[in-house]
Amino acid sequence: MQPPLQQVIEQAGRFILGKEHPIKLSLACLLARGHLLIEDLPGVGKTTLSHVLAGTLGLEYNRIQFTSDLLPADILGGTVYERDSGAFTFHPGPIFSQLILADEINRATPKTQSAMLEAMEEQQITIEGKSYPLPSPFFVIATQNPTYQIGTFPLPESQLDRFLMVITLGYPAHDAERALLMGRERRDMLQEIKPVIRPEELLALQRQVREVHASESLIDYIQALLAFSRHSPWYLTGLSPRAGLSLLSASRAWALLAGRDHVMPEDVQAILPYVVAHRLQPADDTTVHSAEALVKPFAEVPIP
Repeated sequence: MQPPLQQVIEQAGRFILGKEHPIKLSLACLLARGHLLIEDLPGVGKTTLSHVLAGTLGLEYNRIQFTSDLLPADILGGTVYERDSGAFTFHPGPIFSQLILADEINRATPKTQSAMLEAMEEQQITIEGKSYPLPSPFFVIATQNPTYQIGTFPLPESQLDRFLMVITLGYPAHDAERALLMGRERRDMLQEIKPVIRPEELLALQRQVREVHASESLIDYIQALLAFSRHSPWYLTGLSPRAGLSLLSASRAWALLAGRDHVMPEDVQAILPYVVAHRLQPADDTTVHSAEALVKPFAEVPIP
């Protein structure tokens, strides 16, 4: 692993105790130029993770608290008539930032959720027929409470598909939780975060991810996984070509984090649950309780 990336993981690990794997997944998602959805119970560190990544990577940060009365204009901004100039002027909303925390995104109505679609896919927004580019790099971390909780609106498939990965943080291990309880207040510690790399270096790393080599046999393996999902009785619908591109991009990022310039089947298997589980609908959802269980049938696909 490159020293700057190792430093990012080590610094984040001092704030998010015992969660090195979710931190690495979050960083891989960012390096692959995707967006991240964290689905978990309140209080396990979802918001803290976004703060730590923004500070460690030196990114401009904005938090948008999603509520049932939030409107698309509250996110994107809008045009306002200026009496002095006699013209309409665009006032950008909080979406114009490098790292966005869409906190509790499933508490907003579907109309407001859909306001994020163009921004996440095209890295721009369109207001009254005019397009406005968003900053670069641009990374959305959305948090979502479990859908069984009161006051939530399930994310539609089109919105879920815009997220490269969906992860959970879970409860901390015993030793990590004890260190958390006996340590300093996390809010005070967040003020001490120092950037480890600059946004320009992050953009260079994102370009480097696209240069990580994927052999033809590796592409064959990814195509076999896609074909399996489309013909397997385990799933109602199969994975789309976009899912295949996402899987390849995330595998390249995971290989770079491992310090390699080529993708191995083990990279694909390592990130498979987090990239494809939210894009699959099980034929019998009564037996599926986790992303790992949902992708377990993929073990039938031969490894090249």
